[in-house]
Amino acid sequence: MDTESTQLQQAQLAVILGPDSAPFETLISHLMSSSNELRSQAESLFNLCKQTDPDSLSLKLAHLLQFSPHLEARAMSAILLRKQLTRDDSYLWPRLNVTTQSSLKSILLSSLQREEAKSISKKLCDTVSELASGILPDNGWPELLPFMFQCVSSDSPKLQESAFLIFAQLSQYIGDTLVPHIKHLHGVFLQCLTSSSSSDVKIAALNAVINFIQCLSSSSDRDRFQDLLPAMMTTLTEALNNGNEATAQEALELLIELAGTEPRFLRRQLVDVVGSMLQIAEADALEEGTRHLAIEFVITLAEARERAPGMMRKLPQFISRLFAILMKLLLDIEDDPAWHTAESEDEDAGETSNYSVAQECLDRLSISLGGNTIVPVASEQLPVYLAAPDWQSHHAALIALAQIAEGCAKVMIKNLDQVVAMVLNSFQDPHPRVRWAAINAIGQLSTDLGPDLQVQYHGQVLPALAAAMDDFQNPRVQAHAASAVLNFSENCTPDILTPYLDGIVSKLLVLLQNGKQMVQEGALTALASVADSSQEHFQKYYDAVMPFLKAILVNATDKSNRMLRAKSMECISLVGMAVGKEKFRDDAKQVMEVLMSLQGSQMETDDPTTSYMLQAWARLCKCLGQDFLPYMSVVMPPLLLSAQLKPDVTITSADSDNDIEDSDDESMETITLGDKRIGIKTSVLEEKATACNMLCCYADELKEGFFPWIDQVAPTLVPLLKFYFHEEVRKAAVSAMPELLRSAKLAVEKGQAQGRNESYIKQLSDYVVPALVEALHKEPDTEICASMLDALNECIQISGPLLDENQVRSVVDEIKQVITASSSRKRERAERTKAEDFDAEEGELIKEENEQEEEVFDQVGEILGTLIKTFKASFLPFFDELSTYLTPMWGKDKTPEERRIAICIFDDVAEQCREAALKYYDTFLPFLLEACNDDNSDVRQAAVYGLGVCAEFGGSVIKPLVGEALSRLNVVIRHPNALEPDNVMAYDNAVSALGKICQFHRDSIDSVQVIPAWLNCLPIKGDLIEAKVVHEQLCSMVERSDRELLGPNNQYLPKIVAVFAEVLCAGKDLATEQTASRMINLLRQLQQTLPPATLASTWSSLQPQQQLALQSILSQ
Repeated sequence: MDTESTQLQQAQLAVILGPDSAPFETLISHLMSSSNELRSQAESLFNLCKQTDPDSLSLKLAHLLQFSPHLEARAMSAILLRKQLTRDDSYLWPRLNVTTQSSLKSILLSSLQREEAKSISKKLCDTVSELASGILPDNGWPELLPFMFQCVSSDSPKLQESAFLIFAQLSQYIGDTLVPHIKHLHGVFLQCLTSSSSSDVKIAALNAVINFIQCLSSSSDRDRFQDLLPAMMTTLTEALNNGNEATAQEALELLIELAGTEPRFLRRQLVDVVGSMLQIAEADALEEGTRHLAIEFVITLAEARERAPGMMRKLPQFISRLFAILMKLLLDIEDDPAWHTAESEDEDAGETSNYSVAQECLDRLSISLGGNTIVPVASEQLPVYLAAPDWQSHHAALIALAQIAEGCAKVMIKNLDQVVAMVLNSFQDPHPRVRWAAINAIGQLSTDLGPDLQVQYHGQVLPALAAAMDDFQNPRVQAHAASAVLNFSENCTPDILTPYLDGIVSKLLVLLQNGKQMVQEGALTALASVADSSQEHFQKYYDAVMPFLKAILVNATDKSNRMLRAKSMECISLVGMAVGKEKFRDDAKQVMEVLMSLQGSQMETDDPTTSYMLQAWARLCKCLGQDFLPYMSVVMPPLLLSAQLKPDVTITSADSDNDIEDSDDESMETITLGDKRIGIKTSVLEEKATACNMLCCYADELKEGFFPWIDQVAPTLVPLLKFYFHEEVRKAAVSAMPELLRSAKLAVEKGQAQGRNESYIKQLSDYVVPALVEALHKEPDTEICASMLDALNECIQISGPLLDENQVRSVVDEIKQVITASSSRKRERAERTKAEDFDAEEGELIKEENEQEEEVFDQVGEILGTLIKTFKASFLPFFDELSTYLTPMWGKDKTPEERRIAICIFDDVAEQCREAALKYYDTFLPFLLEACNDDNSDVRQAAVYGLGVCAEFGGSVIKPLVGEALSRLNVVIRHPNALEPDNVMAYDNAVSALGKICQFHRDSIDSVQVIPAWLNCLPIKGDLIEAKVVHEQLCSMVERSDRELLGPNNQYLPKIVAVFAEVLCAGKDLATEQTASRMINLLRQLQQTLPPATLASTWSSLQPQQQLALQSILSQ
């Protein structure tokens, strides 16, 4: 900038910040100007003042706040001061000198006392709170608390309200410093809540109490405020009695916040509080908004599971009342003509906000309380609605049934008869909206109660849906019947569906040619799903269906048909996958030509075609395999662009009033992170997630063929491992990691890597593995944690030997962290089981959450197994570090799954590290021997397998324990139910371990007894891996004419021949080809060398079909 304009600006600043206040007032009014030009000039001047002379600027703003006669100017200066005092990039406070700081503090407080305008008082409270939250914790404003106490005790309602507003905002920062004043505060709160004449003061006090309770860390401190609850509730009821619903709604919102964060605070007076809320919800005279908030309060309490499990289930009379309230709201639906004409997608024509609230709340209520609580209430109330004369009641019952299905699934599956009968009867209802609701319920139940519903009721449901497709008077009913076929077939096996295909496919073809677009779309989606579920059984319909589908793809080109064309792509690609490459190949070429020309055309950003096309290409690739490679150069560029989409994000502070345009906008999703509220455009996220999933699909399907794209895909997906806006994006990125490594490895091995060698795999692995480890460290979701561990395990299997010591160290450190985090989550759950309302339903939920933890432990075991197999003895120093984490997993108090994993890890160490592992035998063998007789069959299997490994590699260390090992194995083998499906794997592994003891420790056992006992257990047929090992061992023993095996006078020979016969008759399952041919040679030798009488008696001991099979094998 030249000196002249600098001088000019400095002159301007001197005037603005000079003694005359008019220029500064003008600057502030320009900041509020609607003219962009004036406003941006004012902003740059304001920022210049801030940089060059923050003290004068702050004092000028404070002066304006005190003395300006203009409301807007005072309001603006309060807002601007707050912005300067917010702890972000433009935080001004530390740059001000002490005198300015002290003036500002006293001006703010005196303005609060003097300001008459309510709107400005509130803004001032915000400014004071903002500054105080930064400086109070370090005692930077000692005058503030005395000032607030003075205001609260004054007789000015305005000052009382201001002080409470500041209290509410500050409690999270200074809650603990107020603990010494609890007694005084309690008195103040009680006084204002009970005897203030101003409803504003009462609401402000309520706000302060609720915020204060939430920030107290000790429950005994919180309990001291219990007796305020009646007064807190009175604030609400008084506002309602005075017809002041706006105030009542504020109070309700505050109480909802309390119910969500501190539900236990309400426990002692729960009956009164919930009773009052239900009264409000039942009061027809009140505004809808008020009643909806009262319902929200009760639902929030029901949902506060982690903090107060089971509390609401103790109040069945209330649940029944709430259910009745929600049912009544569902009746608020109008028979809108737009619903019948079915010109537009508008499914909810005629639905009111009462109706939508009821729908959402029934769903939430049933998920939070569970079927045992909700189903009895529903089975009492729904039949009354179904018996009523009006269509709205029938409709309400069916909608309610669909809404509660997800939360009540387990209980409803036990009463399927009643549930299905209730719905199918309504398929004949005279009113089309009721028929629609019945179809809707079947669709929802197919999803939530499948596959039980499909298996038991296909004979009633599918014909009913087929009949509904004939309702040409009501296209919306037809379309919905088609989409219910989709829900039904998604949870369905081909054998159930196949008998109905003729009828369903022919009806869907009729609907495809219907004039209504909605019906055509429904038919396309249903056809796609039916093809997907029936797979190759769909081939016979292919020639009839495909021409229609191609016609839609080619002809549905104008904007109103976009969705139709998109669905035809989905349908064609799913049909192609179902019937397979041979049948589909010729049409596939034509379809891909159409898709390529579309890909090249300009599409609008909201065009659904993009996302459908991404998925269709990926399915075509799955169907055509390597034949798809020529199309990759067309498919990949737009796919990468979609995967790289930046989320469309708006960020506000979590407590700001303007909830992003009141977040009713369905295309926006809001999440709260810390003190920020983030709004995200969901369509962008969904497209991004689809694209990431597709990239994963291509890598998986094309293997080495995907190599040319790795350099672009890896840098796109690796950062998305930490994409916290959308779980699907993270999941897809996680699954893709091993696929990329595998593709690179195969390409290098097959010489298709464009001249790259193993160093490229190392480079890729060095990029991917640390990124996965780091993402795992930050991952908030348990299920995704398990997927990340799984992906990490696959990556190590592919490129393990290329990992350096630091990378192994980081994996091991992360495993420690995962075990610790998982244990502490389990501890928290154990704490929840001690809550006073804990009940069986809650126990079920906790069991489900703990099963997810087992998945995490399972993956930890897998990774350690892979590391041990890859690095063998050089991994042992890491194993030693981990032992303090792993040894507790052997404990009797741990779940069977944890014990099994701990044993498997030791088995791996013993097997892979051999001599180097002998030093662990003393610690682990006693555990192992005990676990051989565990109640859980998986634990037994892992333990007896481990004994076999120790017998093979343990040498002299295991010798003293052989006797105990035999008796432990004997218990497993002789168990009366040893061969039942649950136990057979443990049995087979015990037999294998017994064989190893015979092989490696014959001198320590009574072999004349033990070897025939072992032979008697053969063949083993459950564990096919062990079967091959054991039968090979038997073969070797016969080859060297093992004395104890053949027995005196070869008396065990018939048994050996019978075992050979059974193994050979089983094909390739029970022996390797090599072992089988050795067995055949042995049998031929026996034919030649044995005396004919012995041979004949041996032969006659076989079953007839075995004799025939052996004869044909031996005669080849």
